[in-house]
Amino acid sequence: MNKLHRLFELHRLLSQRRRPVSLRVICEEMQCSESTARRLVHALRDDMNAPLTYDRTFKGWRYTDQPGQRYELPGLWFSPEELYALMVSWQLLSELQPGLASRYIEPARDKIEQLLQQQGGSSEDIGRRIHILQMAARPTDLKLFQQLSRALFERRRLSVLYHGRERDEITERNISPQRLVYYRSNWYLDAWCYLRNNLRSFSLDRLHLVDTLPQTARECSDAALDKHFTRAYGIFSGEPVNTAVLRFTPDAARWVADEQWHPSQQGRLLKNGSFEMRIPYSDPRELIMDILKYGPEVEVLKPEKLRDAVAESLNAAAVQYKK
Repeated sequence: MNKLHRLFELHRLLSQRRRPVSLRVICEEMQCSESTARRLVHALRDDMNAPLTYDRTFKGWRYTDQPGQRYELPGLWFSPEELYALMVSWQLLSELQPGLASRYIEPARDKIEQLLQQQGGSSEDIGRRIHILQMAARPTDLKLFQQLSRALFERRRLSVLYHGRERDEITERNISPQRLVYYRSNWYLDAWCYLRNNLRSFSLDRLHLVDTLPQTARECSDAALDKHFTRAYGIFSGEPVNTAVLRFTPDAARWVADEQWHPSQQGRLLKNGSFEMRIPYSDPRELIMDILKYGPEVEVLKPEKLRDAVAESLNAAAVQYKK
């Protein structure tokens, strides 16, 4: 731990305590010798101009801040751990949506790198050490993403063209954007659709912006959005009308028991080591795909219609491999 890091830790220790902090406590908390603790106290007071005074009554050091003012280290606002966390966040953002905020974030990123260097750290290999792997990601147009983001936060309606995959048709929609959702390596826009007079989710790779309209966007509450979009399974919206009961083998249970497939799922370990999961759903398509990933490691117990659909998919797949 270098000197600047130690000064930061001492500053945090003094800021968090209501009573004066003794030299013994400083040594214990920072795991250093008494001589080192004294040097750090003097460096904080003399080099960093911290308002440190020694309280003889409590035999400890404390800040004598002015009313309404709290002392902060000059130019040193984050610990190395916090700075690295910020760099990782920047790396994550750049991977999820390349180029989204580069020109806005780069100046802040440069300052973070300078602070890291001052504290003996380095951000040179963040890109090498942090790897984000995306599965089946579809391309998203940067300009479209920026326009949607602006309309979303400025609360403006949009005129768009949407090419739906299921019906393979293009429709013109006026929508009120509600929130952007990143789900399974792809972006979606939850919005109020005036054509359908209801909430809809649009895949950004199928969306084409026509114009930003002058009208203020309709506001939907978080409760209404969650009720419509997150109660059922996966990306499909609507109230859940069924509950799937799945039983995983003991081998698969080692992983599945720790996974969250749905916020309202229920699970229990059985005596033989297998795992039973209950999941609410409305549209079964995405749920069936996730079940099929486990092949013989999972069995659909209920409802019968879902069990038949999974069995039919497995039989159809088996036919492809019959000689």
